[in-house]
Amino acid sequence: MKRGKKYVEAAKAVEKFKLYDPAEAISVAKKVSVAKFDETIEAHIRTGCDGRHADQQVRGAVVLPHGTGKTVRVLVFAKDAKADEALAAGADYVGADELIPRIQKDGWLDFDVVVATPDMMSVVGRLGRVLGPKGLMPNPKSGTVTMDVTKAIQDIKAGKVEYRLDKSNIIHVPIGKASFTDEQLNENFRTLMDAIVKARPSSVKGQYLRSVTVAPTMGPGLKVNPMALG
Repeated sequence: MKRGKKYVEAAKAVEKFKLYDPAEAISVAKKVSVAKFDETIEAHIRTGCDGRHADQQVRGAVVLPHGTGKTVRVLVFAKDAKADEALAAGADYVGADELIPRIQKDGWLDFDVVVATPDMMSVVGRLGRVLGPKGLMPNPKSGTVTMDVTKAIQDIKAGKVEYRLDKSNIIHVPIGKASFTDEQLNENFRTLMDAIVKARPSSVKGQYLRSVTVAPTMGPGLKVNPMALG
């Protein structure tokens, strides 16, 4: 894969085979963020799990203390009093059955997170083929299937991120923007990693954190020493 001049130049600041201390990795990741926009700093965690086994799934959510730097649009499936509560809590969109054709037929996906009350999951389930592949299906483990829609919306708006294994058993999560201070990114990263370490399935043997990389959206990655992360 051919890289642009800016990427090649930025990559010179990264020691390819070095396992960085988390704080140093974040500091360098900010410096090698050379795009004209405010890049997202991301964490990529390769685990020793085998996601094909139900007892080795890693999935959950955590509120980053300094948020992600992104404005998150929240869609809530709820009715009556819970719909009113969702609107009062700051949901961007609230609805029920009438949203199904809009999403299924019109391809409307102008939202980042979907929350649903438990009684609405039979409705939301009809959207599985659309929302599932995009990682938008509400899930009790991530706190997006709940009667407490106010807390769910407030947490999401405050910087709640979801983490889950992809097909390669890697977790990809944003930890903030390049414009954040080192301290803000460090706190977000530590909060995320603490949650992922606590979520280790008991059935996983051997090394749980195989590799951890921090990288700006358009820049080179820096390998973090997994032994420094618990």
